[in-house]
Amino acid sequence: MRNPLLIVLSGCSGGGKSTILDALRNKGFPTIDEPGRRIVRHEMKQGGKSLPWDDPEAFARAAIDLAIEDHEAARAQGGVVFFDRSLIDAASFLRVVTGEESTSLIERYPYARSVFLTPPWQEIYVTDAERKHGFDDAIAEYERLVRDYSALGYEPIILPKTGVRERVDFILDALEA
Repeated sequence: MRNPLLIVLSGCSGGGKSTILDALRNKGFPTIDEPGRRIVRHEMKQGGKSLPWDDPEAFARAAIDLAIEDHEAARAQGGVVFFDRSLIDAASFLRVVTGEESTSLIERYPYARSVFLTPPWQEIYVTDAERKHGFDDAIAEYERLVRDYSALGYEPIILPKTGVRERVDFILDALEA
């Protein structure tokens, strides 16, 4: 097994993370889809209530559990794995909802120190059945995540507002450097 390099794409909701992840997947890289989106899809399909707009605490705790499962699976796989969001994103949301700190938990599940963040980008932002919050909420989320990742010793690297191919090249070039 190769040593794992767990790369996080985080940042603003609607900033293009999933599209970038799809492009990385198409290049042959292993990827992990966003825990929150997976939970929302499951809960909506099953008629559950662990949704960020119905029960934000239950949603955050489910996202933490799923992010830990994803982290453990990626570590076992080894090599480079790209994540759409991480345990840190889920723990940050839980702190907003409950005030609960998860620092010791976060420290047990580290990622690569460089974290790629999609900045707020009004021109591509859309809401949908799984993303109901507005652009102002997405900006606040982005600012919180930049602070939280930095406070935990991660190096936020802000992605340029360019095309998908250019953003993927930017990430891969930064990882080679």
